Amino acid sequence: MRQRPVVIDPAGRDIHGEARSLRRHGCVAPVELPDGIRAWAPTGYQALRRLLADDRVSKDPNQHWPLWRNGEFRASWINTWVGVSNMLTAYGADHRRLRRLISPAFTRRRVDALRPRIEEITTTLLDRMAADPDGRAELRTDFAHPLPMGVICELFGVPEDRRADTARLVSEIFDTTATDEQAVATLLEVQDLLARLVAAKREHPDDDLTSVLIATRDEEGSGLTETELVGTLLLLIGAGHETTVNLIGNAVHALLSHPAQLARVRAGDVPWSDVIEETLRWAPPIASLPLRFAVENIELPDDTTVARGDAVLATYAAAGRDPLRHGPDADSFDITRPDKEHLAFGHGVHFCVGAPLARLEASIALPALFARFPGLRADEESAPAARLDSFIANGFATFPVRLR
Repeated sequence: MRQRPVVIDPAGRDIHGEARSLRRHGCVAPVELPDGIRAWAPTGYQALRRLLADDRVSKDPNQHWPLWRNGEFRASWINTWVGVSNMLTAYGADHRRLRRLISPAFTRRRVDALRPRIEEITTTLLDRMAADPDGRAELRTDFAHPLPMGVICELFGVPEDRRADTARLVSEIFDTTATDEQAVATLLEVQDLLARLVAAKREHPDDDLTSVLIATRDEEGSGLTETELVGTLLLLIGAGHETTVNLIGNAVHALLSHPAQLARVRAGDVPWSDVIEETLRWAPPIASLPLRFAVENIELPDDTTVARGDAVLATYAAAGRDPLRHGPDADSFDITRPDKEHLAFGHGVHFCVGAPLARLEASIALPALFARFPGLRADEESAPAARLDSFIANGFATFPVRLR
């Protein structure tokens, strides 16, 4: 990489401003992540889609990232994202094996069967919010977070007394302002917590997905190893709720900031599915995801070469607002936009298995929230909404609202 890299802000304070800076570099831009990790960042929709679908791009650092193989960055924050064993870090036949073992846990039938429970949890949370005598709430902590967190913990059989720690650790993983020491300590703690969950379910299987994953075998009779089980639970529980938290929060914030569009949804002129898809395009729950690695030299249309062994950052936020795909108003939130195509759940072999669950939860949560509180508005008097300290997670750490 001969060009001077764009230094990515660890706190993600201007994700879309950075994306605009990246686009000036062509198909991909050189970036520098915390700890001086260099990578290529696709600058728009087509470049990201192409690289996500290219079988010459790997997720396995042990095979295809020379710096990692040489022992670099093992004690850094990136270990949480590339040093675990699950579908997110597998390549080729290894990835296909893990995908075959895990996908049956997220069939359409299984996801649809969760609807009554999601509706029940939603109603309970709205009842609690309505009980506040001052008509105030904190949208993330009172609604957007406990809904998907409750669903995913029930789905995987996480005991009540471990859910608070699980939520705390996942939040710490997504905090990309943490020191390397903090990141490593968080990874060790969450791996220990999940290993104890696996041990408990192995001894006392139950009707939950952790027990299903333990028992699942492929055609050859092999299942997930202990390390893969822990890594898979980290992926599915962590990503399985944090992305939905941000999707719900971002959608509410977008609608409250665009009252005319909210009015059209409430009137039934525009379906809630359009709100969800436009939010996924305009403010995807994951802004950027590290890392992928070039298996061989990859020539791009602008004659840039991503060299063998180079790292690639998946830039979902930049792709969603790419003016070459979505026109000069790509930065505008518009639920009537004809083309809401996005890559928020990935593309190709690593497309998110939990996408149907995230969409289902949002499709239940959003109309229920606005139906229960038609006067819902941001509580700017208490404090403005504050964003997460992360260049990976794209959402709100706090979001005070008035209910009436």
